[in-house]
Amino acid sequence: MTDTVVAEPKAKAQPRAVSWHRAARRSPVWRVVKRIAFYLLVAAIFVYALFPFFWVIRSAFTPEADLFTTPIQYIPKHPTLQNFRDALSSGDFTRALLNSTIVAGSVTLIALALGSLASYALGRLRFRGRSVTMYLMLSMTIFPQIAILGALYTMITRFHAYNSLRALIFSYMILVIPLTVWVLTSFMRALPRDLEEAAYIDGASPLQTFYRVILPLVAPALVTTGLLAFIAAWNEFLFALSFTQTPDKHTVPVAITTFQGKAGTAFDVPWGQIMAATLIVTVPLITLTLILQKRILAGLTAGAVKG
Repeated sequence: MTDTVVAEPKAKAQPRAVSWHRAARRSPVWRVVKRIAFYLLVAAIFVYALFPFFWVIRSAFTPEADLFTTPIQYIPKHPTLQNFRDALSSGDFTRALLNSTIVAGSVTLIALALGSLASYALGRLRFRGRSVTMYLMLSMTIFPQIAILGALYTMITRFHAYNSLRALIFSYMILVIPLTVWVLTSFMRALPRDLEEAAYIDGASPLQTFYRVILPLVAPALVTTGLLAFIAAWNEFLFALSFTQTPDKHTVPVAITTFQGKAGTAFDVPWGQIMAATLIVTVPLITLTLILQKRILAGLTAGAVKG
């Protein structure tokens, strides 16, 4: 007679106990708290980033006598355009606007012309020392401006270019071209090589392929890089202060620092006039950004996807 073993019935699986933290995170109250904290953080960053611009606009439209009244008037009670009239009536400031336009425009065009050719060679052609050249370009942007100021001053004085717009264009190219080459090279590398091979089969030379095939494809990248170069040249201060002497050669960053109040002394700083001039200088950059917004977005994302 054999013994039969009767299997005991398995105990029902107990539901896993949910921890208090996990239950709290799943609750609607926790979701509301996270959303409120997120929006508070976004609001804090938004205020921190835009408050200086708000203060410039507020000071530009506030009369000079009301700028330092207590309590502070965040919204001017008597807005005025007198600060803009005083800024634009200054011949030195209007001349500085023209100088900045000439210098920044020339630097942007030259940087795009040279940078596109150099980036095409670095991104599409294979030759010995390509990586070394790329990192050499990148290293040129690491050094601070003050480190090369003395050598640049010596070169500019030997070329008899001191106190001229040529000196600014030459010095700005040292800052802008490495950035232009480095950014455009990444876009050049992302283009498929089938396009070049098709152009070569049709009998196009490398230069014709560059102008007729490559450049139209990297047009968004050219717009983005050109805008960055223009902003860098438009806002540069150290070289403009060091290589220009007379007011007729100043650019807008230097001209803004030379504003004097009605008393004509160094202690009388016309803050309302300075803020109005700052707002006038910022308008071209904002206008260019809004006009070229679609091109800029396309250029920022074009190099992120490999073709």
